[in-house]
Amino acid sequence: MEFAERVGALAGKVRSQAESIGTEEATKNAFVMPFIATILGYDVFNPLEVVPEFTADVGTKKGEKVDYAIMRDGEVQILIECKPSMGALKIEHASQLFRYFSVTNARIAALTNGVMWEFYTDLDAPNRMDAKPFLVLDLLDIDETLIAELRKLSKDSFDLDSIISAAEELKYIGALKREIASQFREPSDEWIKFFTSRVYEGAFTQRVRQQFTGLVGKAAQQFLTERVNDRLKAALGASSSSTALTESPTSSEIAEADIDRDPELETTLEELEGYQIVKAIACGEVKPQRVTQRDAKSYFAVLLDDNNRKPIARLHFNGKQKYLGLLDEEKVETRHPIEGLDDIYAHAEDIRAAVLRYV
Repeated sequence: MEFAERVGALAGKVRSQAESIGTEEATKNAFVMPFIATILGYDVFNPLEVVPEFTADVGTKKGEKVDYAIMRDGEVQILIECKPSMGALKIEHASQLFRYFSVTNARIAALTNGVMWEFYTDLDAPNRMDAKPFLVLDLLDIDETLIAELRKLSKDSFDLDSIISAAEELKYIGALKREIASQFREPSDEWIKFFTSRVYEGAFTQRVRQQFTGLVGKAAQQFLTERVNDRLKAALGASSSSTALTESPTSSEIAEADIDRDPELETTLEELEGYQIVKAIACGEVKPQRVTQRDAKSYFAVLLDDNNRKPIARLHFNGKQKYLGLLDEEKVETRHPIEGLDDIYAHAEDIRAAVLRYV
């Protein structure tokens, strides 16, 4: 199994089990040890590679332990501190890592709850662990750009010099991406004022602030949606000027497809990502250009030939529980609950069968 596939497999396990893991020990057994073994590639049962409950006396602090120390050639390379999977990570949880970092040869430290992994080094001062991580991995929302950097930490590819040299850029790019994402989710007053001042010439009053709070958020969401659509078109070799279909729908079908389009609908990134997965599956039977999408108030539809009489699947992502809707030959829909987008792949056979009914 390739490295990225191993990361994806563990992410699937985390996604399905995270809510049932309530203690730190359960987190270690279910998530942390598999991460050390399958992702980092170390033998968790070999004390020459992985030392659990690692102890190194620090000043007046005697007998304190770090959950795991990963060893190479008899030296500590990575320190790992664990917290329960249901708890949020805070820098206060890393107090032992700070102390141990200065008295061992470790240049890498990790704080984790099994779901989130925060990796630290000593960019700001030699032998002193930074207060902010250089790499943050969320197994429930994997940033694929980090996979190559994560691999450098694995036993087979361990490259400390490369890790450290890239850490500063990773640290600030990651922090900037997280800040941008938070602003897109919930714009701050400064963000709203910044953009408002570039399009509105009047005074920035409380009324204007309230008006533009919604407008900035809506514009940001639409911008992201348009960017995702552009990427999808480029990836599938389609463009607005080249949409010739292998089997073109009739003019009446196109007219029917345009009924009930609501310009006020806001398509989410998650819906577009789900559509991309369904489309990838469907493209095993038809050309990509024939698989289209249509958003509605209650669901997001994936269609063949942009024809609502040829539904392939429906994505019900508006509530807390997500469902994949699949229709049978009589157009009777069955909703299948899914925990994450990867669960769509489990229904690949039914998706392909739906496509074949129309060709």
